[in-house]
Amino acid sequence: MRDDQFTDHKAGRRSTVVSVCFNVLLATLQIVIGLLATSQALLSDGIHSLSDLVSDFVVLFAGQHSTKGPDDNHPYGHQRFENAAALVLGVLLLGVGVGMLWTAAAKLKNPSAIPLVHVAALWVALVALACKELLFRYMLAVAKRVRSSMLIANAWHARSDAASSLVVAVGIIGNLMGYPLLDPIAALIVGFMVSRMGWGFAWSAMNDLMDRAADEKDVAAIRQTLQETEGVHGVHDLRTRKMGDLIVVDVHLEVLDQLSVVEGHEIAAAARRNVIDKHPVLDVMTHIDPVGPIVSGYMQGVPRAYKQA
Repeated sequence: MRDDQFTDHKAGRRSTVVSVCFNVLLATLQIVIGLLATSQALLSDGIHSLSDLVSDFVVLFAGQHSTKGPDDNHPYGHQRFENAAALVLGVLLLGVGVGMLWTAAAKLKNPSAIPLVHVAALWVALVALACKELLFRYMLAVAKRVRSSMLIANAWHARSDAASSLVVAVGIIGNLMGYPLLDPIAALIVGFMVSRMGWGFAWSAMNDLMDRAADEKDVAAIRQTLQETEGVHGVHDLRTRKMGDLIVVDVHLEVLDQLSVVEGHEIAAAARRNVIDKHPVLDVMTHIDPVGPIVSGYMQGVPRAYKQA
């Protein structure tokens, strides 16, 4: 593991540990006060915070394993542990959200049985809102710095908590003002938000596990780096696929047909090294295509079949 990767791993792990500490305190406070203050919305938010603990442990587990190097069974390394973890996070959120929807809907069937909420629930909801928003901003800053999709997903999970706490606070205020139906309605909205975010994370992670290509911006930057490598006279059949937060590249490089095998190999090795050094790329598989001086100098961009005709 390179020094910068080791530093990124430590930063990501530290942010997740901070999230664990926050969620332990918040989940305990929300569930206890939610039960004592008879607020279903606050109780649902506490269960949401409790689910964050599970997701944080999933992130820690995946982060530990994704840094392992290649072995006989995983020649490309273990980076896809992060994709699998994001999928687990998404499914977890989806399950929690559906459970919240089911519970809230059951309460709405019998509005007369909805109890009045104690004012203590409102103060806890406001404290949770402030803490979760601060946690989100901190985690997102770390995730963007280390360029980890798994940590970004976990950060936005914290933002969903902040949004749900805001909805919970509004629902509790409505209950305190004499509209008890607003408390389970707030719980229903929280359940919908959590379900929607869980589905989004699960779908994105599943696409990554199915060899989704890198973003167009990243592909264009990789292509430019290859073309700027000395000795490369053309680039085609550039393909990418995600491997965790890294990219695996397959590409055909055009070099002059006058060069020796050794010289062509050195150009390909230099191109590979440049891409790995400048971009979040795990590996570059190159194929050398010999071309004549006229083709390389005057026929850039012409379809390959026409060049060979």
